[in-house]
Amino acid sequence: MLATTLHAMAMLLKIAKWDWFINLSASDYPLVTQDDLIHAFSDLPRDLNFVQHTSHMGWKLNKRGKPIIIDPGLHTLNKSEIWWVIKQRSLPTAFKLYTGSAWTILSRSFAEYCIIGWENLPRTLLLYYTNFVSSPEGYFQTVICNSEEYKNTTVNHDLHYITWDIPPKQHPRSLGPKDFRRMVLSNRPFARKFKNNNVVLNKIDRDLLRRRNGQYFSAGGWCSNDNDRGCLNLQVEKYGVLKPGTGARRLRTLLKKLVSAPHFAKRQCR
Repeated sequence: MLATTLHAMAMLLKIAKWDWFINLSASDYPLVTQDDLIHAFSDLPRDLNFVQHTSHMGWKLNKRGKPIIIDPGLHTLNKSEIWWVIKQRSLPTAFKLYTGSAWTILSRSFAEYCIIGWENLPRTLLLYYTNFVSSPEGYFQTVICNSEEYKNTTVNHDLHYITWDIPPKQHPRSLGPKDFRRMVLSNRPFARKFKNNNVVLNKIDRDLLRRRNGQYFSAGGWCSNDNDRGCLNLQVEKYGVLKPGTGARRLRTLLKKLVSAPHFAKRQCR
């Protein structure tokens, strides 16, 4: 997953102009329209990175930091039925490990830093996290918090509405109709995770995204000549007149709180 994310970032850096890279999965769903998202982010400094992170590794220090997964093709092994081998390694001393949510919103500048790597840190950490368990939950956090240039650009939030069982299991709880009100009140632009064809998705489409039946995209200034199924002409460089709704106001309320002085600096890379 980490390699796929970095590859996507590298391709987009070549072919398009953009300010933030947002990684999502098939289990994620938007709670705001594209116009809401563009409008809410338009007033933010372009160097901000939304990366939920912590240096308090807890059980992950031994279960994630020390194990190293080795390809059996590179390891002498007689039992062919074993697909991979787990070895133990000492914890690094050249950098501090961080962990957090795999879902991030990264600035173009930080994306270029990770891809081009004008210093050794991104490459060094990529080698370390190549055989790391759940590397998307640590790579970007560790890179940005060990970088003098970028560690003060972090907003410690992944902008997702997620709920967990008590005690928490490996994966978050699937959301349904009973979670709709809490999702809206959270002011967050994305939620996860959802099962296929969950009825709450229809309510999100109708009440939050203003989608018509069968429409793939929410109409707005980010695209023109939209038909019943989608956009015929994407506005890549010059957006049309945006049509933000209540989702933009909700999201701006959350963003204003996250980047305000009492919350912003105190939660950075501790």
